[in-house]
Amino acid sequence: MTSTQISVTPQAPVRPLKVAGASLIGTAIEWYDYFIYGMAAAIVFGPLFFPSFSSIAGTLAAFATFSVGFVARPIGGVVMGHFGDRIGRKSMLVLSLMLMGGATVGIGLLPTYATIGVWAPILLVTLRFVQGIGVGGEWGGAVLMAVEHAPANRKGFYGSFPQMGVPGGLILANLVFLGVSTSLSEEAFLAWGWRIPFLASAVMVLMGLVIRFTITESPDFEKVKDTHRDQRLPIVTVLRENLREVLLSAGAFIGINTVGYIFMAYLLSYSTKVLGMSKTLVLVFTLVASFVWLIVIPVASMLSDRYGRRRLLVTGSVGLTFWAAALFPLIDLGNPAVMMVALLGTAVFMGIVYGPIAALFTELFSAEVRYSGASLGYQIGSVLGGGLAPTVAAALYASWGSSAPISVYLTAVTLLSLLCVVAITRKVRAAA
Repeated sequence: MTSTQISVTPQAPVRPLKVAGASLIGTAIEWYDYFIYGMAAAIVFGPLFFPSFSSIAGTLAAFATFSVGFVARPIGGVVMGHFGDRIGRKSMLVLSLMLMGGATVGIGLLPTYATIGVWAPILLVTLRFVQGIGVGGEWGGAVLMAVEHAPANRKGFYGSFPQMGVPGGLILANLVFLGVSTSLSEEAFLAWGWRIPFLASAVMVLMGLVIRFTITESPDFEKVKDTHRDQRLPIVTVLRENLREVLLSAGAFIGINTVGYIFMAYLLSYSTKVLGMSKTLVLVFTLVASFVWLIVIPVASMLSDRYGRRRLLVTGSVGLTFWAAALFPLIDLGNPAVMMVALLGTAVFMGIVYGPIAALFTELFSAEVRYSGASLGYQIGSVLGGGLAPTVAAALYASWGSSAPISVYLTAVTLLSLLCVVAITRKVRAAA
């Protein structure tokens, strides 16, 4: 027994980075799947699956199917959170990747409305729902694996790896969509080219599964099992003992998630259809800003380990509130250089908030209910934030013919999140 412990000990410092890297790669693949849907909703799903609608109504319908995935996310969070707290984090990560990949490839194979009529949008919504189940269980498992393997003084940094999977997946999705859309004619892209990014997911999912099978189970979960502290119904325990933390987590996440999905999904539609800007130019701008977002996430998370989550998150939330108010007035100028600055500023403040929030959410819940609690708060926030954002923004513009109501909407939700961040970080600091 002693010799085994001695032989394993020198390898311990390697494990957190390996697990964090695996979380990053797997999460990036899942978010790639999720984001190509958003891009397709902005560009092709309206005419292909809702052809009898007007251009604006078709966009609204396409973004409504986008929102269906968010309705499913809390279900995925609850179900996979339950089993993640009961039987382990690793198995749920494998399941989430299989669900997401299978649904994404299925979308790439779907006949359109012209072929099977009303069944086309019905099947599209069904597969989008399965995507939502998969990603709903993904975030909690990936973050917990990274944070629970990490040294006590570097949980923010290691927790940022799965967070980097979001801009990582967005970058990958943009590159694939950009490559396909620029190498094909508009007619070919609309006819069959849009399917390529979805079908390409099959190869990436297989790679992700191989990687995830190589990582070890969370030491915090193993300790829970060894000490028999596991809960029969973790979600019931969370709602009974940690409801305030769940609600504050959801509120803290609404703002960043709303701005994120305006940035990742709606702006492509708005800038091309309303402002008449080049689709390729907007995709390139989004790609550059996503790289900035990717870089800021680990930097902000390292600083949160050194200076505290509260300082970073409050600073980032204040900046995000002001920048959200200015985003559309800047973009409406129609100047490409100004639009680039607007997107870069958005990316910086999103990174400052999004990076440290992973470790913060795990610190709110004890290990035996952490998967359920962190997932539920995060996914409720995602439904009320990003799940509604593209649809609300499209509806506001359709009703008012102006982006001003969208700016009011963004300012309101980011201000709400700022208040929740102040409350939640005060609680964590007091408990430390």
